[in-house]
Amino acid sequence: MTLTAGLILLAVFFILLFAGVPIAISIAGASIATMLIIFPFDVAVFTSAQKMVTGLDSFALLAVPFFVLSGIIMNNGGIAIRLINLAKVLAGRTPGSLDHTNVIGNMLFGSISGSSVAAAAAIGGVMAPLQEKDGYDRTYSAAVNIASAPTGLLIPPSGLLIIYSLVSGGTSVAALFMAGYLPGILWGLSTMVVAYFIAKKKKYPITNKVTFKQGLKVFLDAIPSLLLIFIVLGGIIYGVFTATEGAAIAVAYSIILSIIYKSFSLKKLPAMLLETVEMTAVIMLVIATSTILSIVMSFTGIPEAISTGVLGLTDNPIIILLMMNVILLIIGTFIDLAPAVLIFTPIFLPIVSSFGMDPVHFGIMMAFNLCIGNITPPVGGALFAGCSVGKVSIEQVTKPLFPFYGAITIVLLLVTYIPEISLFLPKLFGL
Repeated sequence: MTLTAGLILLAVFFILLFAGVPIAISIAGASIATMLIIFPFDVAVFTSAQKMVTGLDSFALLAVPFFVLSGIIMNNGGIAIRLINLAKVLAGRTPGSLDHTNVIGNMLFGSISGSSVAAAAAIGGVMAPLQEKDGYDRTYSAAVNIASAPTGLLIPPSGLLIIYSLVSGGTSVAALFMAGYLPGILWGLSTMVVAYFIAKKKKYPITNKVTFKQGLKVFLDAIPSLLLIFIVLGGIIYGVFTATEGAAIAVAYSIILSIIYKSFSLKKLPAMLLETVEMTAVIMLVIATSTILSIVMSFTGIPEAISTGVLGLTDNPIIILLMMNVILLIIGTFIDLAPAVLIFTPIFLPIVSSFGMDPVHFGIMMAFNLCIGNITPPVGGALFAGCSVGKVSIEQVTKPLFPFYGAITIVLLLVTYIPEISLFLPKLFGL
């Protein structure tokens, strides 16, 4: 029955997916079709509907719409330009300094907004004209922006890690948040190293020297924006509030900050709320339908069968993790981040747990893999956003992206095989 269920599940899912059916509907259709080999039609449909409702009945999931809304408010609240000014100071006068400004800007804004798409659009939208004015190649500038955009999905606060915490059975959100820092920073640094050598080769200009007084003014101007990270993370780590409450505080803080910056308009609020509802609805529908999938896999024993099969091929953790990385990289190219986490966590987590891998380490490894899919065709959200603001096509930007793909993959292997990169900070804070 397990083999039959697995074949039906995969066949129906991929047929629907490649037919252009939305991924949430593809998951639901494949799950119900598989459930029919166990239950009559009416029981299968009733059970599916019931599980979709109970799957969303979680206090932790309230954090998702709040973080989405705070990111949208920040994107419209004059925060991006202040972080870009700070990034210019931090980038200094190195070759390709505007590239480094773009990367640091994405790391800062992405971590605050929790969205790679928002970072690529907000930071890239400001930086692209500046880079073109200074003689930077347009496609190369877009590649730098795209390659560094997903760092904010790893550097907390991150809605993706909250979803992983839920589906993995309650892995500490605070531990996951702290674990994402070093991998996210290493991702950003790897893109800066590549940008440095390319900029030196192409002799891109260096920005004008910033005086200490100017730098201090820029830093002080950016402090209110940066404080959000410390307020939200500090509160979660030290138990002042939960991740959900922290997300609500992030919304309130974003509104207050936008008002202080005089960039908040009540006229824009309905549009921002509507965008939040639309984005949240998509995420929640995927989570709801993935709950049916988890029930189907539990009934049919698919995760156990896959675990037994993988461990039957090899019991070498190095080979197993390499296989998982390859699978997740392929999956990430055509399945969005949230559904991929919901589908593959129940399959892979028991396997890595069998040889003692920490669930926090595995969560970061999985997120890192899937974030790479965010900048690869055909469904990379950050890729599309970066191409749009950079005014280039996907075909044009693909070649300049290859060196960045290589550097990011090296960091992925380091994160995979050196657990302390992910676990050092959580252990340091006793999480």
